[in-house]
Amino acid sequence: MFSGIVEETGKVVFIEKNQENINITIGCSFVGDLKIDQSVAHNGVCLTVVRKSGNNYTVTAIQETLIKSNLGELSTGSLVNLERSMTLDKLLDGHLVQGHVDQTAVCTNIEEADGSWYFTFEYDATKGNITVEKGSISVDGVSLTVVNSQEKTFQVAIIPYTYEHTVFHTYKVGSKVNLEFDIIGKYITKIMKLQLVK
Repeated sequence: MFSGIVEETGKVVFIEKNQENINITIGCSFVGDLKIDQSVAHNGVCLTVVRKSGNNYTVTAIQETLIKSNLGELSTGSLVNLERSMTLDKLLDGHLVQGHVDQTAVCTNIEEADGSWYFTFEYDATKGNITVEKGSISVDGVSLTVVNSQEKTFQVAIIPYTYEHTVFHTYKVGSKVNLEFDIIGKYITKIMKLQLVK
């Protein structure tokens, strides 16, 4: 379980294809604190540390993960939002994020707003996921508040700190991002669908 508060951006130093999976080696400042079999969120995707060497660690993304996320588009030098899993003694500063990406979205507009930025994302609404005004959403692992919720689009407002300390500063129109919708909203949507079937 994660909070959507990114600790830092790591840099991809090596990618190795292994059948339909890829092994991603990443460098970051807290490698020394990591343990083999530990969970770390990478652009919002929960992956397991399988190897450590010096200032780098390696995780494996399987085919299912590559289909549902943007991790397959990473290359050497790419920046990745990183967050270690929560512990029970920490304050929950963001919202409950499972590290299970629901689908991807595409950035369709970036608007500067005199010191902040509005990013607009479009997603495939036929998959049954929804946003609500002022609700929570995870974009590449960043806990954010939904602005201007529409049927298949939404916006988020980004402050300078988030812009500079996450991969948001690398986004362009057309960038693909990972979305994890609010878990409470997903359960309510599922219950409502089951009620309609009855």
